Amino acid sequence: MAVNDETMIMQNRNEEQTVASMILEDVYHALEEKGYNPVNQIVGYLLSGDPTYITSHNNARSNIRRIERDELIEELVRSYVKQRGL
Repeated sequence: MAVNDETMIMQNRNEEQTVASMILEDVYHALEEKGYNPVNQIVGYLLSGDPTYITSHNNARSNIRRIERDELIEELVRSYVKQRGL
């Protein structure tokens, strides 16, 4: 198996960023409404890929599965960097 030592470049996905952001907000609120810790639950989903970390309340589980996990992580990092002014 060949090893690629070159840095990969991620492409900007403007429309998907908006969708990912909206879905994260909706999922966060659905988890909060059901009494879960939204941060812990979303992290569990992102690390494991197991959709049962996300409540089905307000279609949160089916909505979060519409977006790839790497796109959700990309949106979270983008938001963090923007908030920090980096």
